[in-house]
Amino acid sequence: MPWGPNQCEKIKDFDEAVSRQIEANDIVFAVHIPLPPNEMSPWFQFMLFILQLDVAFKMHNVIQDNAEITLDVSLAYRDDMSSEWKEMAHAIETRKLKCAFHSPKTPESEGRYYDCDLLPFMEIGSVAHKFYLINIRLPVNERKKINLGIGEIKDIRLVGIHQNGGFTKVWFAMKTFLTPSILIIMIWYWRRIKMMTRAPVLLEKVIFALGISMTFINIPVEWFSIGFDWTWMLLFADIRQGIFYAMLLSFWIIFCGEHMMDQNERNRLSGYWKQVGPIAVGSFCLFIFDMCERGVQLKNPFYSIWTTDVGTELAMAFIIVAGICLCLYFLFLCFMVFQVFRNISGKQSSLPAMSKARRLHYEGLIFRFKFLMLITLACAAMTVIFFIVSQVTEGHWKWGDLTIQANSAFFTGIYGMWNLYVFALMFLYAPSHKNYGEDQSNVCFTMSVSSLVFSTLLCLGWRIPLPTR
Repeated sequence: MPWGPNQCEKIKDFDEAVSRQIEANDIVFAVHIPLPPNEMSPWFQFMLFILQLDVAFKMHNVIQDNAEITLDVSLAYRDDMSSEWKEMAHAIETRKLKCAFHSPKTPESEGRYYDCDLLPFMEIGSVAHKFYLINIRLPVNERKKINLGIGEIKDIRLVGIHQNGGFTKVWFAMKTFLTPSILIIMIWYWRRIKMMTRAPVLLEKVIFALGISMTFINIPVEWFSIGFDWTWMLLFADIRQGIFYAMLLSFWIIFCGEHMMDQNERNRLSGYWKQVGPIAVGSFCLFIFDMCERGVQLKNPFYSIWTTDVGTELAMAFIIVAGICLCLYFLFLCFMVFQVFRNISGKQSSLPAMSKARRLHYEGLIFRFKFLMLITLACAAMTVIFFIVSQVTEGHWKWGDLTIQANSAFFTGIYGMWNLYVFALMFLYAPSHKNYGEDQSNVCFTMSVSSLVFSTLLCLGWRIPLPTR
């Protein structure tokens, strides 16, 4: 304990330790979180700590190439200032030192500091206690060559990061409000489908599945994290978001494919295995990667996949490949939307042969459908940007200086956009029971998927011969 009635014996620097013949194995760096008189809150949701070393240059003690520092670390907590500390985690971790010295390595430069990269230190998925204590020891073992050639460490600094409590309350309020909204429209949508005499078509099933995944990500289970020490909440949030990503990307492919009007039998999921299969494989790979990071952190919060060269390269490869695949996916989606627009424009030549009422009705539907397709593209673009930005924002503390500034309005805006988009899809694509014109064929009624456009596409020439002029 660095201060208080049971505080440890302090030394000012290592020179004092040498003069008093105190060995390195007996020196502990103690960090109290937070500084008095503050206290932590469950509204912070998580804590991420980054390690920064102050290493001075000495001619007789330089940092060797590929140097590694071994840390004997422990984490404890308590909920009032007088109770005993309870150990929460203990581990012995190694971190690679990546330091640069920008001055000439001469006796005149002794005492100047190396420029060292930040090191990932610890991450916990809940802040259930008011006070935390971190103890760090740098054990030295010459026989095993532990903590040799790491330079003259003058001090250790910890950078703590947690979610803003005010943002957490806004985030919880959004989830609490949006959950019943999406749930009600989803129940209404499926009820309208069940009222039809036909079986649900593929597009209707996929929209319903998208509504389920949106509801799953909306359910505000985070409220329980205020009263319970659920350290797995970060992993659970990643899993929920990954399921929604996979469902949303698959929906866009099927949504465009079902409106291609290319005379192919598309009303079955097996017809899209070439497009949906890679999405499923990519989502599974990202899940495995997340389990290797946050899954292990459930037992050892000091673990990080970024601490080894292989882990860093693997993690960077996952992020880069995922970003490239998403960009390629977006370009492919743009191509499919272009084909849909071109096919619809070709079918519009049959509109003059219809009665005035039907023609005006279908012209309005086609205009709204094109507008919805453009909204789909905009939503896809923002989703791709959000994924890349969130990965870079989360990872830059661990692997470099590249930083993207993203405020809370961007995250809440994207989340609101997803909900509004899913809500609009289920509202517009609920089966229509209206009748426009006595000369409309029965096929158009029985196969109608929405009041928006699907029945229009059927009547304009998808699997149905065009009327002659």
